[in-house]
Amino acid sequence: MTLKWTMFAPRPRLRLGSYQGLKASMMHRQIKTWAAAIGALGLGLVLSLSAHAMEAPPSTAHGRLQFLRCASCHDISAAPSAKIGPNLMGVYGRKAGSLAGYSYSPAMKAADFTWDEAHLDRWLTQPTSLVPGTAMAFAGISNAADRAAIIAYLRNPVR
Repeated sequence: MTLKWTMFAPRPRLRLGSYQGLKASMMHRQIKTWAAAIGALGLGLVLSLSAHAMEAPPSTAHGRLQFLRCASCHDISAAPSAKIGPNLMGVYGRKAGSLAGYSYSPAMKAADFTWDEAHLDRWLTQPTSLVPGTAMAFAGISNAADRAAIIAYLRNPVR
């Protein structure tokens, strides 16, 4: 190995025979090929995981976290609560405005539907669009993933 001087610092320079030069060139080509293959594999894995994450059903853990928005007025426990809004335990599949012991607004009492995914989604988006005249003062949740997570949590509230 000899040193070739540049303007700033010495740089090592390898003197390879023709066979060694060819071997180094082939190794360089193989390294580039392997790097491209690993990069493509990594990109494929990232795309696969992100596609899976987009298709994944909403988790009840995320719903429980999102439910904190509702928890200031609503409870979701078997025991009755003294909060402003009705207890939401078992709300999925229940007729709207039918929880015994809660004083609903006339509009909610008159609502003729059962809480299912479509109604809960519309309600969480903007309550007054589903039941005009409701007493619930809530602007709604614009994020569809957050609404889906809350609905999943309401279907199966896990503590």
